[in-house]
Amino acid sequence: MKACAHKHPHQRQEMSALTDRLRGHSRKITGPRAAILEILRQHPHPLTNKEILAALPKGQCDLATIYRSMHLLEKTGMVKRFHFGDGASRFELVGEGDDGHHHHLVCTKCAEVVEIDDCFPTEVEQRIAAANGFKAVTHRLEFFGICPECQQTLRLK
Repeated sequence: MKACAHKHPHQRQEMSALTDRLRGHSRKITGPRAAILEILRQHPHPLTNKEILAALPKGQCDLATIYRSMHLLEKTGMVKRFHFGDGASRFELVGEGDDGHHHHLVCTKCAEVVEIDDCFPTEVEQRIAAANGFKAVTHRLEFFGICPECQQTLRLK
């Protein structure tokens, strides 16, 4: 396994750089969009639309505005959508020039998310593609388990 090129975009991007990127896509910086970008910038893991809403000050915007904003941010390449098998889409900021490719380890009890820096070598993708006659193969991979804290809770009962 090799390390993915993913860097933590929320830790390296200033808010001004994020709003400049959005303006570069000919989009207005509305109050709700700026607030959503700030929430995503502050969180180290992907968030659902409802988690974004809960993190915003009450009355900042409604859930429909968040859905529309996330669709726009995904379309402009500023966020990447992740699915952890529970039916909810989660979104994470993607740095400019970064494809956002990385993996997560998700606790099946408390939903804690840990970013994984390891990734499959390109040769594995190429071998799988060639063996099945596919081209332009990529992958998404998420790991699921029980985090140390939930393991302790389960032992106490």
